[in-house]
Amino acid sequence: MGTPEFPNLGKHCSVNDCKQIDFLPFTCDSCRQVFCLEHRSYTQHGCPRANKQDVTVVICPLCAKGVRLIPDEDPNITWEAHVNTECDPSNYEKATKKRKCPVAACRELLTFSNTIKCRDCLVDHCLKHRFGPDHKCPGPRKNDAGLQFMSFLNRSRKEGPKSNQAQSTSSSAWARLVNAASTVRSTAEAGMAKLSSEFQALQMTKDGPGQSSRNNGNGPEVCPQCSARFSSVTSLVDHVEKVHERGNSQAGVRKVTIDVCPKCSRGFRDPVSLVEHVERDHGGSSKS
Repeated sequence: MGTPEFPNLGKHCSVNDCKQIDFLPFTCDSCRQVFCLEHRSYTQHGCPRANKQDVTVVICPLCAKGVRLIPDEDPNITWEAHVNTECDPSNYEKATKKRKCPVAACRELLTFSNTIKCRDCLVDHCLKHRFGPDHKCPGPRKNDAGLQFMSFLNRSRKEGPKSNQAQSTSSSAWARLVNAASTVRSTAEAGMAKLSSEFQALQMTKDGPGQSSRNNGNGPEVCPQCSARFSSVTSLVDHVEKVHERGNSQAGVRKVTIDVCPKCSRGFRDPVSLVEHVERDHGGSSKS
């Protein structure tokens, strides 16, 4: 059996009257013996264990379900177990009754391949009556006005807490915005006050203490050069910039010269006052 190159090639049939060598043998799944093509079935080789693989199913007349009989077990016991556990008589009509097209005088059976569900009435019809005019489709169902009102009421109740939450969120955001605006305003006012004080100090340094003594903050602002009076510091600064810092070109304006102390940078309109100040405060030395 076989060839020198393939010694295990092919096997003989297990039937005594056959013993034919087969290069593609069949192995029985019950008796595990090797057979040829002719004797591969249970019946042809008389398999003693063929009943172990047989499957017998009985249809229940009560529920139309299949009941599998177990080998080496009494069929009556299997049947009684099915009736006591799985049998449901209400399923008989569903399993045996075949669906038909609901159109009058139509006897077409509804199967998997010829069933169409209408999009409007949601009823299954055959291919012949799949269109609305063919099966007298009433159209889509209309919602009742009362149902619409109840659905709107339920939706408003659900959206009520959300609107309150949104309103509280908006109010908190507005409060934060107001606080931020007040903070910016206070910061700006503080900056303006600081700038005004620095400007007044600079003006006092420029004009000298002798001239600044004319206005101690309780009366009108006085120009140190022409003795003109103004209601605010801004008006005084505009007057100095327009009149005295442009070469004193306008008529009626007196030109005033201010002498500055080299030690403390204080200004004096009178040179004699400057000399007295140096002798009294700096020991008589005017050198820086």
